[in-house]
Amino acid sequence: MNFLRNLLASILGSLVAFGIIVAMFFIFLALVGSADDGIIVKKNSVLELGFMAPVLDYTGKDETDPFAALWGPELGMDEILHTIEVAKTDDHIEGISITTSFLQAGIAQTREIREALLDFKASGKFVLAHSDIYTQKDYYLASVADEVYMNPVGVLDFKGLATEVLYFKDLQEKSGIKMEVIRHGKYKSAVEPFLSNTMSDENRTQIKELITSIWDVIVDDISVSRKMSPSDLNTVADTLGGRTPTLAVASGLLDGVLHFDEYEDLLREKMGVNEDEELNYIKFMDYAQSASKKNIVTGTDKIAVIYAQGEIFYGEGGKDYIGQGLIVEALQKAVENESVKAIVFRVDSPGGSALVSDIIWREMQLAKKEKPLVVSFGNVAASGGYYIGVGGDKIFAEPTTITGSIGVFGTIPNINELAKNVGINAEQVGTNQNSVDYSLFEPMDDSFRNVIQESIEETYGIFLERVAQGRNMSIAQVDSLAQGRVWSGVDAKANGLVDELGNLDDAIAAAAEMAGLDSYGIRKYPKYKSGFEQFMENMGGVKTKIGESIIQEEIGTEAYQLLKEFKELGKQEGIQAKMPFRLNIK
Repeated sequence: MNFLRNLLASILGSLVAFGIIVAMFFIFLALVGSADDGIIVKKNSVLELGFMAPVLDYTGKDETDPFAALWGPELGMDEILHTIEVAKTDDHIEGISITTSFLQAGIAQTREIREALLDFKASGKFVLAHSDIYTQKDYYLASVADEVYMNPVGVLDFKGLATEVLYFKDLQEKSGIKMEVIRHGKYKSAVEPFLSNTMSDENRTQIKELITSIWDVIVDDISVSRKMSPSDLNTVADTLGGRTPTLAVASGLLDGVLHFDEYEDLLREKMGVNEDEELNYIKFMDYAQSASKKNIVTGTDKIAVIYAQGEIFYGEGGKDYIGQGLIVEALQKAVENESVKAIVFRVDSPGGSALVSDIIWREMQLAKKEKPLVVSFGNVAASGGYYIGVGGDKIFAEPTTITGSIGVFGTIPNINELAKNVGINAEQVGTNQNSVDYSLFEPMDDSFRNVIQESIEETYGIFLERVAQGRNMSIAQVDSLAQGRVWSGVDAKANGLVDELGNLDDAIAAAAEMAGLDSYGIRKYPKYKSGFEQFMENMGGVKTKIGESIIQEEIGTEAYQLLKEFKELGKQEGIQAKMPFRLNIK
């Protein structure tokens, strides 16, 4: 008995000691990292703009967290834009070199970065771009530069936008696993892939109009920067006139082809640096850490910026999904904070749970009774994402924001055919007429379907009421714009679903004006768990995280995203107000 007690005590002591060592190790690293108050920016420096990681709207970092620098090359849009703004007034930064390839950002985010670079150029500083490979999104960003270059044997993609939707009707029939679907809205095609093997005319129409509107914005922006007409740019796209470096130069997409060392010589020339001198490059991530300590806008009065990003699920929420917990808490804190004079609610979401959307919408109603509340839409504000945003006093959207999708649906998995094929028979016993409402192993009966359809119709009706109230429209007007259809920001403004075209800064300026503020600071909500906290919580799940990383590396990013979509289907509970389809616009 003594032996067993001593053994357990030894094991416990070893675990405690290991925990202390791990904690001390991270504290040591944090202290070492915080010893340097920031990077030293030498004179005649060039800021290198290159994004390796996916760009989020917001990372929720705690600036006081000593472990923040230990957790990967992650920047939010708020940090990116702030960094460019700081660089504009930094006398040691001569210009920006764009070297991004395979930019992992939404089109609306790309446009916001582009607008920030235009503002940077207005200060008189240069922006140049060079890459070995330009995807269309990379080129859209790079085209803002004074001059755009590419490797002599590089690749440039410029052919117009396209997207692809996968259909699973045959797969369901062959596997015996199907999704039972109840929906409202002729455009609510989130569930169309489970009902058909071909795209409906309505879905094809809305996708074509959506990506055409977004493409028109991209072409117009490039047209101004490259001093080419939109018709000429479309001719280049139609004829693949940029498919080789030589053609890209001849068509006007590029200013020339240069190896990187030749491009560096050009940078030296721009900066007045001798050929034998090294260029003072400042990595964007490094400079961002230093820039985070510099406030551009200050004041005792504050504007709260609340970020809601990701799909909408019931729960606390976090960096990757919207839950009612963190968002409701953030709205309440902003209202209760006396220094906060106005609120900006930033949305980047394709939607999700109708219940959670309504909970957040209600809290928005309470908040705007106390303080001005302006809404800013990012890459997407569709369905539930639009639902929560429509509660604001004023809505801003980017021209390329995917907006609207006012509609609802429900999907329930069913394995009746599979069960038959493998020899499984499920028998149910209940006490009342409706106590056995649904079984995975039995076909959905009309009674249960009618109950769900009734809930769908009721939720859709409430959705219409929320929009009608927020946009000062009649129910009939909203219904004519609804039916699950998605719009670009340009079309959403034209039909009254948003008030203004503009970015987050425009929304903040509008909120300041509504609150009568000339000077103010920004307070961001919510704060997410730090990297260290997540690390400690996930110690038991390290194996899973490593496994996911290996799977993604082996099957590729696109296949991995498809796998994640199937996984997320299992998280959906209740009626969904969600974007009508997954769009990977290329």
